[in-house]
Amino acid sequence: MTVRICALLAALLVATPVQAQPPAQPIPWDLIDEYPATAIPGEADSFFAEAVKRRTEGRVVINTIPDAKSGLRTREQIKAVTEGRHAMANTLAGALADESPFFLLSSLPFVTASATDARALATAAMPLYDKLFVERKQKVLFVTPWPPSGIWSAKPVNGLDVLRALKVRTYDKGGTDLFSQVSAAASVVSFADLPGKLDSGEINAVLSSGDGGAARKLWTHLPNFSEITYAVPLSFGTVSLEAFNKLDARDRAAIEEAGRETTERQWAAMAGRVARNYTTMRENKVAIDEKPPADVMNAMRAAAAKSVAEWRVKAGPEAAALLDAQMKK
Repeated sequence: MTVRICALLAALLVATPVQAQPPAQPIPWDLIDEYPATAIPGEADSFFAEAVKRRTEGRVVINTIPDAKSGLRTREQIKAVTEGRHAMANTLAGALADESPFFLLSSLPFVTASATDARALATAAMPLYDKLFVERKQKVLFVTPWPPSGIWSAKPVNGLDVLRALKVRTYDKGGTDLFSQVSAAASVVSFADLPGKLDSGEINAVLSSGDGGAARKLWTHLPNFSEITYAVPLSFGTVSLEAFNKLDARDRAAIEEAGRETTERQWAAMAGRVARNYTTMRENKVAIDEKPPADVMNAMRAAAAKSVAEWRVKAGPEAAALLDAQMKK
């Protein structure tokens, strides 16, 4: 009897289909960014999201939130990631000067003359950038360089009188320090807050790249652009260490590879970017001054020397030595 029952149970087990395990739900990460999806950091976000999807086979999904739709401005993003309110952010480094003066490095005025110079400086500085973000419970996954910053203005900046009349929107403290010396007014203003200030006339000039200005269609108010090659600033795509460390080793490695792929893509995207921006700007009736007057440039360079000297003191000897080593090359 016992044998027959056992045989029957065995037959039932063989005949009963094994229930398939439901597929694991993808792990969602929000990636917040103040800048529009069409600006170069917004393009980095989209590229990174696709690379992560491909490399993790859909196990991690990046939800990009551009154009300050998170409700947060650049200076607020780093805190949001530290506190775990969002997994990721793509943040303009210079806007984090209150966190550390070192974050101003890439946007120091007239320090880097080309993308090649900017990348050499960024590479040398990465250990310090990594350390600063780790202190804020974050990990750098990718870097986005911006095209060189210039001046968008209501009137052509064709002399010192025009320069001194500018009320300039800057993107970080370094820019404010410099333009406070040579113009009527200068202040850090979030890109998302620009439209109202341009409408009111509170601002009549904007320090930004052709890329950022085109994304915001600054030509509506500011139909002139002066190519001063002010700086090649960096934005950093960072992730909460808590969120990152929850992943298994396979997905952590895949996401790091996606980050490296994104960084390489962004540096490569710089080639020809200025020319493409200028084409778009000219199509929208922007007058581009590719060689601003010497007196205008000399005034800004003199102010820049003072700003950089003050930065050296605030940033400390390690940062100053790093800058000196790169400028000697």
